[in-house]
Amino acid sequence: MTRFTTAPLELPTFADRDDVRRADLVFHGVDHAGPSYVVHVFLGRENATLRTVRDNAHGYAGFYSVFGHGGCYGDDDGHCDPRARYSDDFDRRLRHPLAPQTRTLTATEALHPLLLDPNVTEVPVTVVIEPEGAAPAAPFELVRLLTYVD
Repeated sequence: MTRFTTAPLELPTFADRDDVRRADLVFHGVDHAGPSYVVHVFLGRENATLRTVRDNAHGYAGFYSVFGHGGCYGDDDGHCDPRARYSDDFDRRLRHPLAPQTRTLTATEALHPLLLDPNVTEVPVTVVIEPEGAAPAAPFELVRLLTYVD
């Protein structure tokens, strides 16, 4: 099983956290160069597995799917490396097909019980990936928590 847990994310510090109407987990630098895979996201469940119950009571925030590119078969130098492509402010080409992606997962329901507990100030994010070995050990570069109030 492929599992990855982030450093704890800080929860909002404003007085009435019950006013949070939406919470998003934003995953930056999502790798999609290899095969397709599914990322199951848990809040505060460092030991989550594919058998962990997928509901709010068990910290399940949801999932996102990655439609993998399946590798790269070019043979020119730098063809398969998105960082090798020169670009500037006036470059009108589309991004390199293997450039990392950004995914947003709305996690309001799973986060809400944690926000109601004044003793909880941070929460780790654990991702469990299926199928086994489809994604790299860290399938994204950074995850951020965005919260919205009325």
